[in-house]
Amino acid sequence: MQQYICCFGEVLWDMLPSGKLPGGAPMNVATHLQNLGIPAKMISRIGKDELGAEIKAFLESKNCTTEWIQEDETLTTGWVKVQLSEKNEATYTIVHPVAWDFIQTNEATQQLVNQASALVFGTLASRDDTSYQTLLSILKNLPKDSKVLKVFDINLRPPHYSQGLIEEFLQYADIVKLNEDELKIVAKWYEIEGDEENQLREISQKFNLNTLIVTKGGDGAILLRLESDGKKYFYQQAGYKVVVADTIGSGDSFLAGFLKNILAEKSSEYALNFACAIGALVASHSGANPAITEADIEGVMVN
Repeated sequence: MQQYICCFGEVLWDMLPSGKLPGGAPMNVATHLQNLGIPAKMISRIGKDELGAEIKAFLESKNCTTEWIQEDETLTTGWVKVQLSEKNEATYTIVHPVAWDFIQTNEATQQLVNQASALVFGTLASRDDTSYQTLLSILKNLPKDSKVLKVFDINLRPPHYSQGLIEEFLQYADIVKLNEDELKIVAKWYEIEGDEENQLREISQKFNLNTLIVTKGGDGAILLRLESDGKKYFYQQAGYKVVVADTIGSGDSFLAGFLKNILAEKSSEYALNFACAIGALVASHSGANPAITEADIEGVMVN
């Protein structure tokens, strides 16, 4: 059976000072997976408008199927106003409500996810009750013996999240990705002190998580992972130094690179190294979805 990954949530346009670019964390993950040779199925919703038609055309240009992207008769396709700091770090003003706030599910969608290798989801698509209930239904209706990896990319976008929402999704997750600022927020909620390794170990224990990843921008990433010997190991990977164009989509490409290698049963060290390399390469380009080849990635990796 063909391996594929489902990505659930927002598809949208990032309205940058220089013009608009396609985005949305789950869509960025999907396009990078497809680029890395892992078929991706994007489950989302767009408006029947010009922005929606353009986003479908973009996905098709990246060889991503649009079969699972619904069309809304009344709501518009999502868009976000993006502002860049002097360090080219992005902040977002996310329009609400839009079509991806109202993603529906049915038996065919559930079967699609049931047969996937992984399901990638975050918090933003759950800011409105309809898409939240849809995602919850998909997670609850996975078979009890399901081998689908549930990948929670926390991706906190104020004010579109709550501690309760994060806790609910952590109960379902197999792999959790967050950045260092998000780790500080979560650790503070539970009064977890000590260094980052200790924080990851405590969060992992509290929520029975097998894999926790923290991206650290130019400083690389850290990983806590349950290995086949039943022990949880802590890994660190230094960042790759690049001239940053912008950080949009860098973490999403990181996640795609990590999942590709975990599904291929590569070592945790290799998966983390590969993920850091692709994240750095994406940050060296403008926008979330530059064309990056595996040869490009392997060319910058430290063996």
